[in-house]
Amino acid sequence: MNRILLNAALSLTVAFTGPVWADKLLLNVSYDVMRDFYRDYNPAFEKNWNEQHKDDKVRVQMSHGGSSKQARSVIDGLKADVVTMNMATDIDAIATRGNLIPENWQTLLPNDSAPFTSATVFIVRKGNPKNIKDWSDLVKEGTEVIIPNPKTSGNGRYSYLSAWGYALKQGGDEEKAKAFVKSLFKNVSILDTGGRAATSTFMQNHQGDVLVTFENEAEMIAKEFGKGSFEVVYPSVSAEAELPVAVVEKVVETKKTKPEAEAYLKYLWSDEGQRIAAKNYLRPRNPAILAEYADRFPKVEFLSIKENFGDWKDIQQKHFADGAIFDQIYTP
Repeated sequence: MNRILLNAALSLTVAFTGPVWADKLLLNVSYDVMRDFYRDYNPAFEKNWNEQHKDDKVRVQMSHGGSSKQARSVIDGLKADVVTMNMATDIDAIATRGNLIPENWQTLLPNDSAPFTSATVFIVRKGNPKNIKDWSDLVKEGTEVIIPNPKTSGNGRYSYLSAWGYALKQGGDEEKAKAFVKSLFKNVSILDTGGRAATSTFMQNHQGDVLVTFENEAEMIAKEFGKGSFEVVYPSVSAEAELPVAVVEKVVETKKTKPEAEAYLKYLWSDEGQRIAAKNYLRPRNPAILAEYADRFPKVEFLSIKENFGDWKDIQQKHFADGAIFDQIYTP
């Protein structure tokens, strides 16, 4: 009996003192339109990393929501290892208000830390019954527009700036651009907090004549609802959406996950990462890979944010801060 007990005790000792490795967990706090991309990208990164680091394996968890709301969650304490947002202001906020990211974060990765870009498109009902072709059609009386809230959604801000830029390109000045965007938002009856919620309003609740969103959202809609239920219209101009990423330095230092977090973001620029982006209708930075998928990316007249609207900090203060232009022109 004593020998049996001794053997059992030895077995337990071996079981508990032998080598035990648990996968490291990375939390990517992202915006809601990127669900499909990271559903494809994360397993590819995990496979690549884990094959090279047998004793230091990693798994990635996701959090999705409106971009600005997600940034606020990180500032308020959500332990993100990385943030993958749709505009620089949200990461700047984490850097300045949360003091969690270096203020020079855009210099730490290529392309101002934005591995791909996107265009703003119109999703319309099958047959395009309102004959919507460009921004000017969104201000017509009787046209109901669905756009996420520019104060909580980067998607909404790019849509707002695209409309503003369109008005300027028609020969208008700042006052005419303001009046044009005011007319557009007069036709917006519902302001969802993020792009995915706006899609649900349009596709599931069947509200609105047109949904203004990123072009990769159109593919997500096709997967969920079928290609025959809607049409995609590319307007004449679009603010170029550069979709930035950053390591949350203060968090990864505490969690001891900095090498994994840095590798996770750098892999976005790998050939595999860029191809996964293209397959999910995100425009890759790699020109050769962009050319491979040219058939799914119609040519668009992009409006550079810096060249046409200025620095994001100034844009935020001018257009989207409390009491700024958007608050002046929009009446719920």
